[in-house]
Amino acid sequence: MLAANDYRGGLGVSLFRRCSIGILLLTCLVTGPAYAELMTLKKRQQLDLSQYSVTNPEASYFDVATRKALLASTDNSLLLQSIDNLSGGMSCRQLLEIPPITNRLRIPGFYPDPQAWRQASQPLFQFEDSVSNLAGAFVATDDDYYAQCLGRFLDQWASQDALVHFHYSPSDRQAWYATESMIFAAAMAYSIVRPELEDQPEQRERIEDWFSRLAYRHAYVPNQTKESCCNNHFYRRALYATMIGVLTEDNELFRYGVGAVYSALNEMTQQGGLPRELARGRRAVHYQNYALMYLVTNMQIISRQGYDIFHLKVDGHTIKDAVDFLLDAIEDASILGENIPREQYHGFLRDNQYSSWMEIYQQHFSDPRIAEFLITQRPIYNRSAGGYVTLFFMDPTVQKYRRPKTEDEEKQQLSVYGKESSPL
Repeated sequence: MLAANDYRGGLGVSLFRRCSIGILLLTCLVTGPAYAELMTLKKRQQLDLSQYSVTNPEASYFDVATRKALLASTDNSLLLQSIDNLSGGMSCRQLLEIPPITNRLRIPGFYPDPQAWRQASQPLFQFEDSVSNLAGAFVATDDDYYAQCLGRFLDQWASQDALVHFHYSPSDRQAWYATESMIFAAAMAYSIVRPELEDQPEQRERIEDWFSRLAYRHAYVPNQTKESCCNNHFYRRALYATMIGVLTEDNELFRYGVGAVYSALNEMTQQGGLPRELARGRRAVHYQNYALMYLVTNMQIISRQGYDIFHLKVDGHTIKDAVDFLLDAIEDASILGENIPREQYHGFLRDNQYSSWMEIYQQHFSDPRIAEFLITQRPIYNRSAGGYVTLFFMDPTVQKYRRPKTEDEEKQQLSVYGKESSPL
């Protein structure tokens, strides 16, 4: 069995060592007066995050007890519909029959062959849905059955050292990418039920030791490429690092997660763009949103440890600048700059999993454009980055019923956002 220390090897320096590679290339792709200098290796190493530490290892990414009490007495039809859907029952016995992934995982790339990628990814999606559904059912019903089942399910994977082995090379990174979301899906779901497993100390120890080994094993992959070391995949790794740091009271992991927020704010353009995402050309807006999905969710975990991270200002920027830039760019792609195509892909706006961060964001900022957009998106579910976020976060007073888009609204969205059906 691999020990967590096998992967620590100077985490703060080693994980950032390759993040400065490719800065010149990105500078060529994202240029102009609004361009912000990418964070150098030296600057990353000089980040002093010693003021951040885990203060409450029992805190999930939302106040579970308070939310369960609210749901128990709500008359909100939209929330009641979600509760009813999750109350249908899941068989723990059937879930425990799902074989843990213990082989050396290998997944084909998405863009070269989406069909092969989807087929190979089904067992991974099944895992993410299973843990998220169990956590959601526990919150919706307050039935300890689901909490205990999730503990048994994760313990089974932990006991067999699942997900520790995966194929990685600089030219074949998909298995590394795929396990990112599996790790934070499991960690976030577990954080919801963890207090219910107090009478299972050995089970908790196995699961949390497994989480720690996964985090260090996955984050400390050598020869990280210029695309993966510091962009949205860095924010994804930060998401599991922060959550597992909380669960295991590991300040090194926790600060790694916090560091990703500092990195994003530091690199932000004058207008609020994330240069590493804007470098994706026709998918620049999509990846600005994609990055926010993990940054905002990560910040929510950090905020639950008592830090006002949503109002953190680095070099004059807060996360609100990145959000405002996204919303402005959706409406007018010309603000992206001369070197970025205005024919932007906006298919993500018609898939509500990509809106999960907005439900969290609205708890900290009441943005009217987001509020209007969410009306036709709810209820929102993201199988890995937050689960049933509408059930967990929505203020019951802002929307009572599910309302799909009208035909006119759909036409208006298509006229504004474009008619693309594929990000390719």
